[in-house]
Amino acid sequence: MSTTDPPPVPAPAPERPSKPGPSPGVIGALVVVVAITIWAGREIDFTLTPLFTDALRGREVVAEFLDPDWAFLVRPIVIESWLTTIFIAILATVVGCVIGLGMALLASKTSAPNRATYQIAKAALSVLRSLPDVALGSLFAAIVLPGALAGILALIVFNIGVIAKLTGETADAVDHGPIEAVEAGGGNRIQRARWAIYPQIAPNYLSYCFYVFELNLRASVVIGIVGGGGIGALISTLLAQFQHGRLGAIIVSLFVVVFILDQASRAVRRRLT
Repeated sequence: MSTTDPPPVPAPAPERPSKPGPSPGVIGALVVVVAITIWAGREIDFTLTPLFTDALRGREVVAEFLDPDWAFLVRPIVIESWLTTIFIAILATVVGCVIGLGMALLASKTSAPNRATYQIAKAALSVLRSLPDVALGSLFAAIVLPGALAGILALIVFNIGVIAKLTGETADAVDHGPIEAVEAGGGNRIQRARWAIYPQIAPNYLSYCFYVFELNLRASVVIGIVGGGGIGALISTLLAQFQHGRLGAIIVSLFVVVFILDQASRAVRRRLT
């Protein structure tokens, strides 16, 4: 008579190690962040009370915003302001991107003619990027008087900083094989940049140009408020005149126009990359 052995008992699964708790350093850092946040709020007398007490007094203003004056959008001054804003963005993008490409090549170790030029270009771009677009708009409005020219100049400087940084970083990462081939053929630095570096960075560079155009559409509105012309100047005027119904219509049109142009720009960028 045969006997069957009992099935083997599976070995117990090893216990998972318990998850370690937060380290003292993490706890200390969180305490410091909370303490700084509380201290900053106390220094500026931060309170949410006006959000509840003053909101009732602004009901009339909110009601006007929620009842936009749509007829105002077809007036010549609105159409002209929108065209000015779009033209400002286009001109600033073209000029800023062309100059930004040259600055990017000077601020890249791959294409800079020497270390001194590289260091000077990097320092100049750091200064440009440290200036916000609103400050640039105010500065050029004071220099050349408020208007479209001030907005264009402000956005050009802003664009140079953005394009040069993004394109310069792309140039630093190019394949050095084509560069060595051009140098072996006796090409100078200009020929090296034209035939070995630019073809490699061109897709990303063009994508950055369209990205800057999207930024300009938004920034031109803000710059217009501080004297750069366009739809921003009209918004500033409506705010000063307390015409909230017309301002509400402008804000809705702002969302629609920027959204449409933004999506068109994104579609072109996707085809280029």
